[in-house]
Amino acid sequence: MKHSLFIITFLVFGSTLSQDLEEAIYLATETFNSQRSPTTYSTLLKTENTFKKNLVTKDHYFAYLFLLVNKANYLDNSNNQTEAIQVYEDALQLYNTQQLNTIFKYDITEYCLKPLGILYNKIGDYTNAENTIKHYIFLAEKKKNNKHRISGAINLAQLYYTIGNYKAAIKIAKAGLQLHSVLDTQKQKLKRIITNCSIKTQNINETKIVHSNPDNETQYQLALKNKDYKLALHYFQLKYVSLKKDLLSVRDKAKLQFEEAQLHYKLNDFKNSSKQLQLALKTLLPNYNSKTLPKQEDLYAENTFIDIFDLLARLQTNYKKSLSCYDLSFYVSNVLTKNLTSQEAKLMHLSNNRKRSESCISLLYDQYTTNKDSTLIVNAFKYAEKNKASVLKETIGKTSLLQLHPKDSLLIQEQIRLQEQERLTNKLIKAQYQQDAKLINSLSQDLLEVSQTLKQLNHQINLKYSGINPSEVSIKKLQQKLAEDQAVLIEYFYGETTIFQFKISAKAIAFFKIKKTPEFETAITNYITYFDNSSNINNNITKYTTDAYQLYQLLGFNHVKGQPNVIVIPDSFLNFIPFETLLNQQTSTQSFSKMPFVAKTQVLAYNTSALFYLNQNPFIYSNKVLGVFPVFENTNTTLTHSLKEAESIKKNSNAKFLMYSKATKNEALQQAKNCDVLHLSTHANSGTFRIPANIDFIDQKLFLNELYSLKLNNNLVVLSACETGIGRLQKGEGSMNLPRGFQYAGIENILFSLWKINDLSTSQVMASFYKHYKSTHSAFVANHLSKIDYLNNKAISNIKKSPYYWSPFIYYGAVTAKNNTYNLNYLLFTFVGMAIALLLYFVIRKKING
Repeated sequence: MKHSLFIITFLVFGSTLSQDLEEAIYLATETFNSQRSPTTYSTLLKTENTFKKNLVTKDHYFAYLFLLVNKANYLDNSNNQTEAIQVYEDALQLYNTQQLNTIFKYDITEYCLKPLGILYNKIGDYTNAENTIKHYIFLAEKKKNNKHRISGAINLAQLYYTIGNYKAAIKIAKAGLQLHSVLDTQKQKLKRIITNCSIKTQNINETKIVHSNPDNETQYQLALKNKDYKLALHYFQLKYVSLKKDLLSVRDKAKLQFEEAQLHYKLNDFKNSSKQLQLALKTLLPNYNSKTLPKQEDLYAENTFIDIFDLLARLQTNYKKSLSCYDLSFYVSNVLTKNLTSQEAKLMHLSNNRKRSESCISLLYDQYTTNKDSTLIVNAFKYAEKNKASVLKETIGKTSLLQLHPKDSLLIQEQIRLQEQERLTNKLIKAQYQQDAKLINSLSQDLLEVSQTLKQLNHQINLKYSGINPSEVSIKKLQQKLAEDQAVLIEYFYGETTIFQFKISAKAIAFFKIKKTPEFETAITNYITYFDNSSNINNNITKYTTDAYQLYQLLGFNHVKGQPNVIVIPDSFLNFIPFETLLNQQTSTQSFSKMPFVAKTQVLAYNTSALFYLNQNPFIYSNKVLGVFPVFENTNTTLTHSLKEAESIKKNSNAKFLMYSKATKNEALQQAKNCDVLHLSTHANSGTFRIPANIDFIDQKLFLNELYSLKLNNNLVVLSACETGIGRLQKGEGSMNLPRGFQYAGIENILFSLWKINDLSTSQVMASFYKHYKSTHSAFVANHLSKIDYLNNKAISNIKKSPYYWSPFIYYGAVTAKNNTYNLNYLLFTFVGMAIALLLYFVIRKKING
């Protein structure tokens, strides 16, 4: 072997010296292909470094492209998917930058784009997978290449099936079946996708049409859907026997072994389940010792590992071993997602991590009920925080790192590229809505290039700042901050079967479990419904008071009763609950001003994660306000009372206004750079499945995705508009609403609304807010006092004092007490008043006594 390697090396370097570089590259590649192995691959890498330094002509670059695609193919077949992707991306970048398509006839789709799209799908980079597949479908349509149109239909339909977009998968697969020259094997793949999607969506009629005589695979999928696991195992074994196992990849073998293990687990056959899982690990890790769990450093970016470790965790009888298995799943998940660059791709991975966190917290809670060890609560809290707003945490973490190292060119370049990525994504959403195929293709290519650049930057930054974990929450530091703020923190984890509640004060930490019963979920839904319109509460005040007190108890908010300052970290549907409106005791009164609302005794601030509260900068008061008031005069959406709102801001601050036609989007964003408080009094919309949340200016809308591409530095943003806090719930990340967009853009303190609000009551609440903001220098306190003022205002009727009118605005941000100047002045006035009263007393007494 040593002699053959010497000959290969001699031939290659001899060729490099004596022949043209182009021929040397081809010779090196063909020599490697004739005997692919780790050793010959190592030799190829050494020669490649020599070639790269001397590339000059287009022929050189084309020969090097040939080397790269063969190198990537080898890595893919060797189960080094992440490295394979990197090399395919290098090949594609070379092909595009050198414009090799203008000189050479080369099937870039077959040898690069197609395998790259499949690999993206395998590692869960679904955004790049979709962009890549759509790109080569566009090329195939342009060149009328049916072969690539068909393979594109198969791969795109398979991608949509993987991510659960079954409707789109069926549509693409059906269109693929209509194409000319579809081979029988390709028809089977497309029909299989339609069948599997139909089973998932319970469209059995569709399944029967596609497969009137169902095969073993179809019968297997149907049995799974019907939870007939014994029958499913029967058809699985029939399917497995018919497979040509010697042609299966390592990954496919391991996946089949896991599938069988899962079936045995469903049948309570834990022994055979464990046996199959060990076989799957041995398949993926040939040197694996089944007596212990694999080490982290032996694992790689393969999602089958996650499935294996999650099931292994459920098979353990010791909670520590279960947690060790789950931790390995988390590790592999992180390895997979660290190469993802778009937040859309990252968000798709949150669901499984979320379920895993719930399992870990459940294990720790059960153990805690037995031995009351407080370290178990701390560990459970870390699992709760691990996947809470993780994408937003990562973004804010990058911004924080740049603030620490403002001159680092790598970090600066990363921020520029991230903003560019979000701008392109926003354009792509609009192009897809308009069905502009040419623009979609162009934007998809641009996004792929940005993604490749970000990966390279990420790699360099991770090496430079290794060991830094900005997402870890220190309980000690958290308690120190709570002591400073004289506050208590209450955090919820809204799982699939259970809601967990953590209560953390300056001196203690507590752990509670809330059963997620149908009654509990109904109570949440009903309470949110109260705020759909103004009449829901007023039509049945007695029922509202009963439900408000019941929910107060169900949510365990009585655990923080008596605490003056409370930080609430909600989760899932709890994001839409205004906790200030809960009642802390039963009442029979019909008068809203007399009801024992939480708002009367406690000041609340909300946040997305305990980490954000912990790392928050101190609130710095400023009265420099930019007010944006489109008003929408002479339309059916005129905001008449917003003019009163503007007057109150002007009275209590140093304000500049963009009114009427001047309230354009570009002007507002431009002038926002020069103010500390940005106040938007306008209309907003929570969005739909296709259209993101948005807020109106006089000329156009500002969409959520546009906020992702901005960098804002305002100290406070006030969104005086309807349902700005409402958005699509993303499991693990929270509500995809406008406040999240502003947080993403860099805003720490935000005041926003949870439902469609009354124009008049909004102006009244806002007037009170700015009055107290001026006197207390605290948005936290001012928001609380504005609610109390509204309830105590005798000029407002009882009907208008319904929580619907005074409680829509909630505050996400820093907990700041009243300013010292205000407190000193108050004390000074008090003492002066007492002195004057005392002096008058003596004067009057002296006169009476002569």
